[in-house]
Amino acid sequence: MSTPPERARFLARDSFIELTARERAACVLDPGTFRELAGPFDRLTSPWLPLQDIVTQADDGVVIARGTLDGHAAVVASIEGAYQGGSVGEVSGAKLAGALELALRDAQRGAPVRPVLLLETGGVRLQEANLGLAAIAEVHAAIVALRRHVPVVAVVAGAVGCFGGMSLAAALCSHLIVTRQGRLGMNGPEVIEQEGGLAELDAGDRARIWSLMGGEQRYATGFADVLVEDDTAAIGTAVRRAFAGGAGAAAGTPRSARVEALSARLAAIDPAHPPEPAALRALWAREEGA
Repeated sequence: MSTPPERARFLARDSFIELTARERAACVLDPGTFRELAGPFDRLTSPWLPLQDIVTQADDGVVIARGTLDGHAAVVASIEGAYQGGSVGEVSGAKLAGALELALRDAQRGAPVRPVLLLETGGVRLQEANLGLAAIAEVHAAIVALRRHVPVVAVVAGAVGCFGGMSLAAALCSHLIVTRQGRLGMNGPEVIEQEGGLAELDAGDRARIWSLMGGEQRYATGFADVLVEDDTAAIGTAVRRAFAGGAGAAAGTPRSARVEALSARLAAIDPAHPPEPAALRALWAREEGA
């Protein structure tokens, strides 16, 4: 019996979500060009976690790699969601901010580097709260400065999602690529349930959660630029296409700079009677090419 075409295509996929942070970075770059900076053998571990009896990881959960994308110099910052929920602390945050700031320095010297962020993160690391918050602020500033010179591309694939201060980093990027399995929001479901109770959100209601903050919903309402399947080849292609438009005015106004349009969206919502996800798609339908 032959396999139905749709199932055959599904089985042929090489899952991006199932890869480690290091594997994700390598598969985004041109084959054979992956070179890790500040890697595990440099032993850049958190000095704060052992004080709280938490085992450290030799790269502090962030992989920084140089290589090429379509032959152009590139830097990839990939967060390991399996370590401390992809949380950002002093060391991991310094690696993220430093990579972007070095890319900015190169762009200012006329040698642009293509920056890619692979975001699998719950946001700031609570055990290093103020240090993590400071680092995330540096990441935000670097993205805003860098996107004037070259597109800054982010990918939110799953399964941790992208929350907290790093969701703001995703929103500041020039292009945001998501999968259906990915999630994007300022607060995660567990935090919302903890603070607002079950009446606000049931963190165990997976269908509800993905209808509110899943990748497909974020794409349909204009908060993401590209929706792709969980496939390494598809995500790699989407990343390369994102750099084709260049930077500056010709590439359009960054989403985060469209203040009047975003304010008008919020003004159309009655907080006392928030719309259901399907109604929100109709109200905030994405504008193609925006």
